[in-house]
Amino acid sequence: MALYEHVFLARQDLAQAQVDALAEAATKIVQDNQGKVVKTESWGLRSLAYRIAKNRKAHYVMLEIDAPAGVVAELERQTQINEDIIRYMTVKVDELEQGPTVMMRKQERDRERRGDREGGRDGGPRGDRGDRPERGDRPDRAPRRDREEEAA
Repeated sequence: MALYEHVFLARQDLAQAQVDALAEAATKIVQDNQGKVVKTESWGLRSLAYRIAKNRKAHYVMLEIDAPAGVVAELERQTQINEDIIRYMTVKVDELEQGPTVMMRKQERDRERRGDREGGRDGGPRGDRGDRPERGDRPDRAPRRDREEEAA
């Protein structure tokens, strides 16, 4: 059997549970046709490079499939019919990637970076600013002209 990666983009207004149901439906199609879904990854809601069918964002889902070519044809046929899926792509690969995909590793890396930063708008220290010297008290600014004129 051949190995495939099938990625689909679901509409932005769907709940995560509905996106998971779409992934389950795709998995069922593959399994009903003597195929096997090796791995399913949900990459989350991400911005699109350009608007597609009035959507600026989409839920990305990737399935790694081990199945004959007829299964992929049926999966793509069912995907085209579904109104909730705005784009899809199936690619035949020589071997499936072990461990998390690049997208999942990137999300982990981003989460770790955000975890390093503490504080921010709530007044706490920010880790991404480096060592900045204290500025001390700022001298009072000169009053604005329009306020001086109103007082006179």
